[in-house]
Amino acid sequence: MQVTETHAEGLKHDFKVVVPAADLAAKSEARLKELSTQVKMPGFRPGKVPLSLVKKRYGQSVLGEVVEQSVQEAAEKAITENNLRPAMQPKIDLQSFDENADLEFTLSVEVLPEITPVDFSTVELTRPKADVADQEIEDALKRIAESQKVNEAVTSKTRKAKEGDAVLIDFVGKKDGEEFPGGKAEGYELELGSGTFIPGFEEQVVGLKAGEQKTITVTFPEEYPAENLKGAEVTFDVTVHEIREPKVPEIDDELAKKVGLDDLEALKTAIREQIQREYDNVSRQKVKRELLDKLADGHDFPVPPSMVDMEFDGIWKQVEQAKEKGQLDPEDEGKSDDELKADYRKLAERRVRLGLLLSDVGQKNEVQVTQEDLNRAIMAEAARFPGQEQAVFSYFMNNRGAIDQLRAPIYEDKVVDFIIEKAKVEDKTVSVDELMKQDDADAEGEGEKPAKAKKSGAKKAKKAEAAEGDAE
Repeated sequence: MQVTETHAEGLKHDFKVVVPAADLAAKSEARLKELSTQVKMPGFRPGKVPLSLVKKRYGQSVLGEVVEQSVQEAAEKAITENNLRPAMQPKIDLQSFDENADLEFTLSVEVLPEITPVDFSTVELTRPKADVADQEIEDALKRIAESQKVNEAVTSKTRKAKEGDAVLIDFVGKKDGEEFPGGKAEGYELELGSGTFIPGFEEQVVGLKAGEQKTITVTFPEEYPAENLKGAEVTFDVTVHEIREPKVPEIDDELAKKVGLDDLEALKTAIREQIQREYDNVSRQKVKRELLDKLADGHDFPVPPSMVDMEFDGIWKQVEQAKEKGQLDPEDEGKSDDELKADYRKLAERRVRLGLLLSDVGQKNEVQVTQEDLNRAIMAEAARFPGQEQAVFSYFMNNRGAIDQLRAPIYEDKVVDFIIEKAKVEDKTVSVDELMKQDDADAEGEGEKPAKAKKSGAKKAKKAEAAEGDAE
C-alpha cells in the first residue's frame, strides 16, 4: 500500500492511496480460503467445499470487504504516520478500481487546530449579585397561603353570592325549551369570576342567595366545539344550595406544616434559599455569557470547515422553519438569504471555535464528568415528570445517546467553572430588576453574537440555541 500526501494547507490534508492489485488478490484469496472452511453447500461436507465454488458465490462480496478494509487501513496509516488529529471522518474519493487492477483513491482529512488558550488569570469578569429582599419572602408566603385556601360555607341566609365566592348549584340547560346533552349537573361547585363557564353565566349567579332559583339566558360562543350549540341562545335553570366563602389560612406555623415544614421560620428559610438559588443561577449564566464572549474575542484559531458546515446546517434549518411560520426575527426581515446565511455562518463558526476551545481546555486539565454528575442530572430530569420518574430512569439507563446528551452540557459547565475559578471575578451587588433585566447580549440569545462589534441579524437562531449549546 502506497500512501502519499499530495496537499496540505491549513487544516486540510489530502493523500493519494494506491493498493496494488496483487495485495487485493492475496487478501481476497486468504479470506475465501477461510470461508471455505466455514460455509455450507448442498452435497459437500462442512469444510470440504471447493475453493472455486466459494470464489464463484462469494468472490465479489469478499472483494468489497477487502477494499473497505484497505481504505480503513490507509486512513489509519495516513493519520498515524503524520500525527494527525482528525476533526471529522476522512472523506474518500474512489479514483479507479477494476477487478485485477490497482485500487486508487484519495483521502481528505480535516484536522483539529492547535489551540493556545489565553492566560485565564488575565480574564476579567463581573458577577452580578442580588440578595433576596424580605418583601419577596412575604409575597411568597402570601402566595403559598392563597394556594392553601379552602371554601367554607356561609351560614347567613341573607348573604348574597359575590365574585370570588364558590357556589354549590344545580343547573339544567335548555335550548328552545328542550334539555340538551351535557347541560345538566347537580351539586356542582362553581367559583364565581373564574371564567370557567360560558360568558355571562357566572355574572348572573352573582347576587343570588342560598336557596334561590333563577333562570338565566346566555349565548354560546361561535367557536364552541358542539355544532348544535355554536352561537346558540340557551337558558339555564339554576338552583343555589350553598354559598362558600374562600378562607385563606393565617401565615403561621400551621401553614408551614401544611406544606411539609416544621414551622414558619423553616418555611421562610426554604423560600429564601429557593429564590436565592434562582438569582444565583441567573448570575452564573450572565458570568458564563460574558466569559464566552471574551473567549470568542480572545481566540482566532482556524476551525475545520466541515464542522462549521454541520453547525450552520442545523441553525439554518431553524431559520427556515421560523420563516415558514412567520416567526422570523424583525431584524432579519427584509434581508436576502445570502445576507442571512453570511450572518449565521459567523454564528456557526463562533460556536465551533468555542466548542473546540472548551474541549481542549477540558482535556488538557483532565476535566471529567463523573457518574455522580450524571446521576444528579438524571434525577433533575425525572423531577420534571412527577409520577413518571421510573420511566425517565429507564429511558436514560437504556439509551446511551440520551446519556451523552446530558453529558455534553455538564462537561461544558465544568470547564466553564474551571476557567472562572482562574479568572479575575469581581462581584457587583445589583438590584433584582437589574439582575433579571435582559441586556443586549441576553436579548440576542445570551450574548451569542457572531460578530461582537455589530449585530448579525441572527437573533432567531440564537434564541433557539441555549447558551450551553456553545460547546456541544
